[in-house]
Amino acid sequence: MKTILITGCNRGIGFEFVRQFSLMDINIIATYRNKSSSEELLSLAEKSSNIALLELDVSSNQSIEEFVNSMSEKPIDIYINNAGMMGSGARTFGEVKGDRWLEVFNVNTVAPLLLTQKLFGNFLKGKDKKLVYVSSKVGSIGDNSGGGSYIYRSSKTALNQVVKSLSIDLKDQGFEVVAVHPGWVQTDMGGPNALIDVTTSVAGLINVITNLNGSDSGKFFNYDGQTIPW
Repeated sequence: MKTILITGCNRGIGFEFVRQFSLMDINIIATYRNKSSSEELLSLAEKSSNIALLELDVSSNQSIEEFVNSMSEKPIDIYINNAGMMGSGARTFGEVKGDRWLEVFNVNTVAPLLLTQKLFGNFLKGKDKKLVYVSSKVGSIGDNSGGGSYIYRSSKTALNQVVKSLSIDLKDQGFEVVAVHPGWVQTDMGGPNALIDVTTSVAGLINVITNLNGSDSGKFFNYDGQTIPW
């Protein structure tokens, strides 16, 4: 069976990825930050023979190193970098704090590339060679008509640039690298007024991932398969 690695699975979109993939003929490696906030994920894993759980805090270099070491020589066919954070505090001009900005950048932009570098040997052993990074439409410069949200917007814009460079640098080795937008989803991050539920979002994203072909690498996809301007 194929093996898929998904980060940030204790709730929301990450958890729903695990739930939906658990119903398929695929091995899942799902990461979570701590047990105290992952009860639903732990319960799902107990009931599903194709889910393996590993702890990973992407904001911690030590946690990243321990996680990478635990992966050993395991081939990974599909990688979904879902772990991310909105960040706390003010989002408007004049109220942005540098320390909060750096915290969000570390999780949303730096960690995804570091993990990709450190797990590259695992990805090379995989057959599908699909690297998928959960971004956000608010990171699109071409789509920004509302301003504000400086910290989160810029972290996802920077992630998109990472994705684009990876798609070029890894092309000759057969990798497909894409950014995806899950939509405005009814999760803890998206809030109750969001437009779509998490089931719809993830079903759409899985369809996008499943149907990726060689010409899609380096693109930015909405959950419904439409491309988003960078």
